[in-house]
Amino acid sequence: MSPMPDRPDTKRPNVAMVLAAGLGKRMRPITSTIPKPLVEIRGKALIDYGLDALERAGVSRAVVNVHYLADLMQAHLRRRDGIEIVVSDERDELLESGGGIVRALPLLGPDPFYVINADTFWIDGYRDNLQLMAELWDPRRMDVLLLIAEMRQATGYEGRGDFTMDVEGRLKRVPERDMSPFIYAGAAIVKPELFAGMAEEKFSLNRIFDTAIENERLFGVRLDGLWLTVGTPDAIPAAEAAFKASAA
Repeated sequence: MSPMPDRPDTKRPNVAMVLAAGLGKRMRPITSTIPKPLVEIRGKALIDYGLDALERAGVSRAVVNVHYLADLMQAHLRRRDGIEIVVSDERDELLESGGGIVRALPLLGPDPFYVINADTFWIDGYRDNLQLMAELWDPRRMDVLLLIAEMRQATGYEGRGDFTMDVEGRLKRVPERDMSPFIYAGAAIVKPELFAGMAEEKFSLNRIFDTAIENERLFGVRLDGLWLTVGTPDAIPAAEAAFKASAA
């Protein structure tokens, strides 16, 4: 998709949902004592890369869901300033990405909001990616807008890709047994009404994506820069090396 000027009816998201409640099983033994969003890359917790990106994009409030080692998460979040942090507590039951958003809806408000994963992040290129998403967000055509990385921009990723993308940026699932260079990069803009009437139960955000695909209202914007995912301890050196190379 090519950048387009802001439209009069476009609202830049001012609130974000940060998905931080996962168990981080693949990161063991590191996550035996700390939650995955607090794993450090170059001396900085994963979640802080995402919160810093939201702050740069002008987001004033971030709702962060917590479950595993929640006290450690809350202690870390209390040290943040510059962006209001509101905790959505899932200590009683881990609700997955979709159910976690349903529980947090009263905290997110009535307008479209960012959703970011606390354990994936990126190094911006010439453009700030969250601001680019806000510029391209068109609620008349879109229900969901995803940040999409190409495999050549990714470190730590092992898979066959997530979506195909047409010339207008509209996304569909990769057909079974096929491959695509396009990967969901862990950031989205979504409409809260997509979750209206849903129960607080375990379900994946992919359910929302699939409904948007059926309605031809799931779109993507290509990431400018480098996407980093740290799924296992072995991926940490690669992510740190990518940071070093980007600063060279």
